[in-house]
Amino acid sequence: MKKKPSLEKELQKREILMKDEQTNDLYFEDHITSIVKRAQQEGMFDNLEGMGKPLVIDEDLIYNPEKRLNKLMKDNNILPNWVKLGKEIDELKEELKMYETKYNIVNTVEKINKKVVEHNFSCPPTAQRSKINIDDMLKNVK
Repeated sequence: MKKKPSLEKELQKREILMKDEQTNDLYFEDHITSIVKRAQQEGMFDNLEGMGKPLVIDEDLIYNPEKRLNKLMKDNNILPNWVKLGKEIDELKEELKMYETKYNIVNTVEKINKKVVEHNFSCPPTAQRSKINIDDMLKNVK
């Protein structure tokens, strides 16, 4: 009957259980890590300079996830809902300037004020907008 090898020897064969040469401590290492270490020891990574394109890393974005998110959204033409609402509010305000009848002014001001409320719930505090006072708008109507 053949004797089974010990688990330690079996793991060493598979390069999972490694022995630190300086301290003689055993530690676990996965297969890919052992391949990379062996390649490093053989000097396979020594002449990599000049190969391929270097990464262009914006140092400003590395430690700032908010800036990174904003850049990603800008690069992909993605607008937050409150920005879209702000644009709609601006368009409605321009439209409001053209109206002369009470009915059109009241309807447009109501639309603007609803969008302002929705905008203010979803935007940062510094970007909040004010509602339009309907009485101020109706002063000049005949």
